[in-house]
Amino acid sequence: MTVFAARVRQLTGVPEERLERLAGGDLSEVLLLRRPEGRLSVAKGGASVGTEAAMLRAIASTGTPAPMVEGEHDGILLLEHVANDGVFSPHAWGDIGIAIRRLHDHRGTRYGWPVDYRIGTIELDNREGGDWPSFWGQQRLAATASILDRPWRDRIERLLPRLALLLPPSPDPVHLHGDLWSGNILVAEGRLVALIDPACCFGHCEVDLAMLDLFDTPPGEFWEAYGGLDDGWRQRRPIYQLFPALVHLRLFGAAYAGMVDRLLEAVET
Repeated sequence: MTVFAARVRQLTGVPEERLERLAGGDLSEVLLLRRPEGRLSVAKGGASVGTEAAMLRAIASTGTPAPMVEGEHDGILLLEHVANDGVFSPHAWGDIGIAIRRLHDHRGTRYGWPVDYRIGTIELDNREGGDWPSFWGQQRLAATASILDRPWRDRIERLLPRLALLLPPSPDPVHLHGDLWSGNILVAEGRLVALIDPACCFGHCEVDLAMLDLFDTPPGEFWEAYGGLDDGWRQRRPIYQLFPALVHLRLFGAAYAGMVDRLLEAVET
């Protein structure tokens, strides 16, 4: 039994034989709890479980499906288990498009989030502000690249002054999921059943869409259901995809170096 599993057992009273490690969980251990009364729950660990719980509640408050938070204590987050089949049918993609549009219809007044957050070992500076190119450039790209090898840092630094020309100065600050890819989208029987593992902030809607398009290939049903985008979104897409690519390079290593180089080349030309 791992240390985390022992802590979950102590907190919940669920015996070891009813704890099952779930697939995924690249950045933290995730367990399925088979409670004696037959109910299923999920336990995950991390340094920011309180913030994650608040983000899940915030997503649910918009009418977008998210797991119910059952409790949080001492680095352990307890969630309802959401049954899913992993079948991303065209109908499911359409459902996802409607839901992401619903989430993005909820707007803030500034960019950022009330508290900072962490993806694995990467600290996200969520200080709120009113200058979108500065927020994206300094608090996402530069901050994430700050400990990478100097050639990457230098290329990011050269990009920053151009962001005022490449990005809109004040797009609507919409409610972003912040880590949107199919691994964090649960579907069942052709419907979206939950968004999980958020890294929320208020920002340009194209951030979520760019990340979804980096690791997945949403079909036309998704884009039709989501609705139209502003002119120039294809040109802005690699700028927004750079952030998750840099995150993956830092967390998972050289396998993502080619992705970072490709995206930088796209915005340097």
